[in-house]
Amino acid sequence: MFLGGSTQQIPAIKYAKKQGYYTILCDYLPNNPGQNFSDEFHCVSTTDKETILTVAKKTNIDGIVAYASDPAAPTAAYVGNKLKLPSNLYESVLILSRKDLFRKFLRKNGFNCPKTESFKAIDEARKSLINFQFPIMVKPIDSSGSKGVTRVDSKEQFEKAFENAMNNSREKMVIVEEFIEMAHECMIGGDGFVVDGKLEFCGFLNSHRNVKVNPFVPIGTSYPLFMDKNKKDLVCKEVQRVIDLLQIKMGALNLELMFDKNGKLYIIEIGPRNGGNMIPDLLEMITGVDFIGATVEVALGNNDIESKDDSKEVFYSTYVIHSSEKGELKDIVFKEEIEKNIIKKVIYKENGSKVDIFHGADKALGIIFLKYNSLEDLKYKMDNMNDFIDIQVT
Repeated sequence: MFLGGSTQQIPAIKYAKKQGYYTILCDYLPNNPGQNFSDEFHCVSTTDKETILTVAKKTNIDGIVAYASDPAAPTAAYVGNKLKLPSNLYESVLILSRKDLFRKFLRKNGFNCPKTESFKAIDEARKSLINFQFPIMVKPIDSSGSKGVTRVDSKEQFEKAFENAMNNSREKMVIVEEFIEMAHECMIGGDGFVVDGKLEFCGFLNSHRNVKVNPFVPIGTSYPLFMDKNKKDLVCKEVQRVIDLLQIKMGALNLELMFDKNGKLYIIEIGPRNGGNMIPDLLEMITGVDFIGATVEVALGNNDIESKDDSKEVFYSTYVIHSSEKGELKDIVFKEEIEKNIIKKVIYKENGSKVDIFHGADKALGIIFLKYNSLEDLKYKMDNMNDFIDIQVT
């Protein structure tokens, strides 16, 4: 069973079909594209645990996957636990899926953690501002794709940011936390993969941002990581400690980490699922390891996954095509200087479609995969991609 049938979730369904598995898709959207690739479709919300459990029992599933979906991950664990299918503990997945619970977990277990408080009402939150120094971060406790996340530099900006976060929260709860200044060029992103409780693979990537449009929404990833081996080793060690404490036994983890100006490592998020924006596809290009297939197989109890890092000295990136203005898409024009680097294009929006400002991953127009001859070429083009791609909006 697959929970979610968006365009980005189709590769997992395709893999299962290719292997000859019978696929059952659940999604609350009646017109989701994933149903065109699955054997059976049920129009059910992926966050409705009990209804999904009923469908799972009725269809006698032997595996469940919430591919690249934060909201559906707890449901997959809940159903897996109830039916005694390969899965991680529901309580542990819930901690990883909610920012308020994850921050409490980090603090309790001695990880570096920003000062945080969570609120259901703005009056209570406004009173708590005396406990913080600006700037602060205001976030929904349970959104994905950086939706509803705002940096706030003054009291005057707080109410709007709080409302934005609340509107993007399913639980209607907002977390306020101190802003940690990053000491390096890009956030540490990418995916890890767990087999039998061990972090068998650390697919670290640079997570790039467009500070002019939204500094908190990733606009692409790149490899190799702009960081030395000692820092990479520390990240692996701390992620493994989280895995041990939460008794995570299997599957993909989407990572977001950073070092502050004093060299302290902060785990911003560990999502209990594969990364969005086609991160597993990029990692397969780099390493030759199929993490989409691995996700499906471990959900069926097949743990014989070749997940060693055999990456070579290569220079790759993805770039999320996005708009800085709202309107109707006229065209996406790639200039010759960047066309020679592009090895794959995945375009979501047709000319004439309505487009919105890129305030969350759901506003993407498409993704391109690029290969470079040098690290210098990669950095220059990722930093100046607006000069090479013309998004024409009327």
